[in-house]
Amino acid sequence: MDAKVRSEEKFVKLSIAYEGKEEGELVCSTIDKITSKYDIKPESYTCHISDTKNVVVLEYHDDVDREAGAIFEEIIKTLNIDICD
Repeated sequence: MDAKVRSEEKFVKLSIAYEGKEEGELVCSTIDKITSKYDIKPESYTCHISDTKNVVVLEYHDDVDREAGAIFEEIIKTLNIDICD
């Protein structure tokens, strides 16, 4: 699993690449559990990279108060992702 964060003025995006069904279920359940605790909700989608790899993307638009940073940090720590570009 690896992650990448992109941020602009009021926009922030977290992409998490995972491999296989087991990792996918872990990533999706973790995201659902954590994002459900917050009032702001992300737009999300999944992209197919290869036969075995997928990426789930979370985007927050108009994040004036920059709440998404704490949400992303919690997701990354919970999934034990050490490196996030």
